[in-house]
Amino acid sequence: MMDWTPVVFVIFKVLVLGTGMFFAIKWHYDQGKKKKAREEEPRAVLRASGKVAVVFVLSLLGLGLVTFVFSRMLGLDLTFP
Repeated sequence: MMDWTPVVFVIFKVLVLGTGMFFAIKWHYDQGKKKKAREEEPRAVLRASGKVAVVFVLSLLGLGLVTFVFSRMLGLDLTFP
């Protein structure tokens, strides 16, 4: 069973990264074809980057909380020396 674990993870990684690359290329191609008004573009970029930053910080906090709870469940000592 353990011999197949790396194979499954590598196949999963290739599928996920391949799908992500496909949609990234498609998105950039579609963006090149669009004719947007140039006045609204900086505002949209700032709004999108703000959303990405908020999602990143919330994901980071959630991952930290899950890691802390999981390590406490396993009985790890989390006190500073």
